[in-house]
Amino acid sequence: METVITVFALLFLVFVALGVYATVKAVGAAKRGVDRTIAQARRTVEDHTLRARSIAQVGPAAEIAQLRLTLRSSMRATQDALHAGVAEDESLRESLGLFQRLSAHGQELDADLKRLESEPDRTTLAAHLPGLRRRTERITHSADSLRWAARDRSHRFAEDDLDALSAQIDIETGALRHWTDTEPQQARAWQDAPAAPDGTAGGQPGRDPRASRSGETPAPASLTPPPPRQAHPWQKNPRPESTT
Repeated sequence: METVITVFALLFLVFVALGVYATVKAVGAAKRGVDRTIAQARRTVEDHTLRARSIAQVGPAAEIAQLRLTLRSSMRATQDALHAGVAEDESLRESLGLFQRLSAHGQELDADLKRLESEPDRTTLAAHLPGLRRRTERITHSADSLRWAARDRSHRFAEDDLDALSAQIDIETGALRHWTDTEPQQARAWQDAPAAPDGTAGGQPGRDPRASRSGETPAPASLTPPPPRQAHPWQKNPRPESTT
């Protein structure tokens, strides 16, 4: 009896542990989903705010907003392209590692630009703009180069696969149309065949000359009607002969 109680107690503990583990996993997945949603909403709000500042403001403040918007758009597009391509092409792992190192510089630049948005001294802000502009151009150029290289590689593989598929289809269509080359040859061979002793071409049986001399009529053809031809669903029914 004590053994049975011990077994049931162990099973109960196992079920409780599994339930706790499943609950923790579900809560973690839900939390990650909520965090992704919040981060996406925050990025969308920041992008719209930067776009509005670049249009509504003038001077260095507007240029800083435009630099942040350009940097964020380029880095996000490259990140999405590399993450989507690495699932099909493992050789992009190295490119993804390089982009992660580039992202550290991009985040540092974005933080510097964000701090300068609240800078009250416009003269100091204008003095820092050339250096910030060059850093933004270098980072976005590197990100764009990685993104377009990954896309060109994907397009090249797709074109190579299409070329191989087209070649296979050409071979198959040539094999399917082989009868168009053999039928004229068979017709010419039939016409060029030597005449048979009875005067027919190619040994084709002709009319029996003894039947003509004796006046006998040839045997009638078989009275059994030929079997009906198999009809296919795509064939039309023959039209009846007109009685008019």
